[in-house]
Amino acid sequence: MTRYGMLINTKKCIGCSACRIACQMKNHLDPEESFIKYHEIETGEYPNVYNEIVPTQCMHCEDAPCAAVCPTHATYITDSGDEEKCIGCKYCMAACPYGARIVQEKTGVVEKCRFCWDGEKPGNPPACVGTCISGARIFGDLDDPDSDISKEIVATNAQPIAGDLTKSKVFYVR
Repeated sequence: MTRYGMLINTKKCIGCSACRIACQMKNHLDPEESFIKYHEIETGEYPNVYNEIVPTQCMHCEDAPCAAVCPTHATYITDSGDEEKCIGCKYCMAACPYGARIVQEKTGVVEKCRFCWDGEKPGNPPACVGTCISGARIFGDLDDPDSDISKEIVATNAQPIAGDLTKSKVFYVR
């Protein structure tokens, strides 16, 4: 089985918001709703200051705390979940250590990034990857050593943002 993942290179990210806007449009989110958040981290002292933009989203955890606490099993690991089962209790939001879930204003359903999953497969590439003008995002099969993502993880020593906390499938170059 294919194990999809994403690599985000913060050294290339320019914070243009193209990924967030593409995601909002693909998922029919209102302007104030977003699966992608940006964090600006400033390090150093003048005149040697470095500003890093770190986009975060659902980490697609293999050991997902959000799925473990869902009382109706509306959240599960293979794709986005089951909107019809979601009762809006927000347990999944509280359990997510990344703050990656949102409540859709129109439906009251708790949602998250799905890698643009459509039926049997995720988007290829997801909207955020396809619109990244700086090439900061790579998507692919983590189990295929010949895939672009696997090669880049090795070449850049990319790591999950919180180590092995949840067996994240989103890796960062920082």
